[in-house]
Amino acid sequence: MSKQPAKVLEPVELRRVLKHVHQTRYPIRNRAMVLLSFKAGLRACEIAGLSWPMVLTSAGKLGPTVNVSRHIAKQGRARRIPMHAELITALYRLHVEAGRPRAGPVICSERQRHMTARSVVNWFRDTYAQIGLDGCSSHSGRRTFITRSARMLARTGGSLRDIQELAGHQALTTTERYIAGNRDAQRKLIALI
Repeated sequence: MSKQPAKVLEPVELRRVLKHVHQTRYPIRNRAMVLLSFKAGLRACEIAGLSWPMVLTSAGKLGPTVNVSRHIAKQGRARRIPMHAELITALYRLHVEAGRPRAGPVICSERQRHMTARSVVNWFRDTYAQIGLDGCSSHSGRRTFITRSARMLARTGGSLRDIQELAGHQALTTTERYIAGNRDAQRKLIALI
């Protein structure tokens, strides 16, 4: 029996997640975690390992990219991901709340240390369970990011290679496995043939 891939969330479902985290004990941190997954496509280990120098300029301001260093990336595949406007806002709020640090973890545990990858995985699992989203895991945000990016390619002039680089995949076939099909789009395509 093969394991089902993590569910790709629709925009309305992501809004439900964001509304839910707004009511949690650490709403600013939790919103940033969700957006790092959905708007930057980070893995749980990358969210856990992200530190402020990876998102700040040398002047201590938020930069235009998330710089995933090789020591937190899977298989050491460092990459730069342009920051989505919602993610910039969330990280700015988190940075201000934390006292504008220049070092240390972006996503802190209650003890103000880096969360572990397992803690991030568990946090996402519990969050999805609390709002009744079945089939979701910590990988749902990443899979949604990759799928939505693939659906926007025609508008941007990009290619699957661009998504592969954003995702930090070594092989394009890995990126392709993340992309969920869209039955409505398939019907529209067939109608045009």
